[in-house]
Order: sequence, then C-alpha cells, then structure tokens
Amino acid sequence: MYRIKLVTVVDPDHYLRFMRNDEIWSHVDRKWIEENSGAVEKMEESSYRLLNAIVEKLDFNGIRTEREVLLGEPHIRILEDAEKEKVDAIIIGNRGFSKIKRFFLGSVAQRVISEAKCPVLVTHSETEY
Repeated sequence: MYRIKLVTVVDPDHYLRFMRNDEIWSHVDRKWIEENSGAVEKMEESSYRLLNAIVEKLDFNGIRTEREVLLGEPHIRILEDAEKEKVDAIIIGNRGFSKIKRFFLGSVAQRVISEAKCPVLVTHSETEY
C-alpha cells in the first residue's frame, strides 16, 4: 500500500519575532514566552486543521495518509523527517516569493532542493506574501 505523509512546520522563533520587540524583550526567556502565550499550541492546532482539510478535499483513495506538524526551522525539520522516514520523494510548495524576497529571506523550497538526498518536486502557488 502506498503512503503519503503530509507535513507542515511551525517555526516558533518566526512567530515570536513578530510578537515582541527584540531590543526590549531580548532578555526575556524564549521558553517562558512560548509556554505562557499559548501561541505555539494555537499554531499547531491551526496547522493540523489545514492538513485535515487537505486530506478531506483531495482524493487519497487507496493511499494511507499521515499528518504531522513539526516544530523548528522549516527546511531543517523537513529534511530531518524525510531522512528519518526514508521517503522516496519530497513534494513541496513554492509560495511565490519574489526574487528580492527570496534573496533576503531565503527560500525553504530552495534549501530543501539543494540539501535533500531524494528527488524534490516543487509545486508553484500563485499566493504572494
């Protein structure tokens, strides 16, 4: 039987950078903020809802589907999970970042492509951020 594992990654550091002013809050323990804000848990719940909606919308008839939300740096966690699971291929979305944004922010898809030990298929999305 075929198996597809849908993965999304929540990066608490990315969220926390937008929630606080690093200059003021740099001395506050990051772990304390995570544990007391509930934001990471909300992001995880939201991510699981997204994965469940994808499974409901698409026809995976005859294919065992798994869903997992990982925490951490997205490209690192995707690559670690792919290696741990010994996947045959990674299919990843490209969020349509412009060349300028990609230059400054880096691209998860680009990093996965360059470091993966298996084939990577990138799907294009019209979504701009």
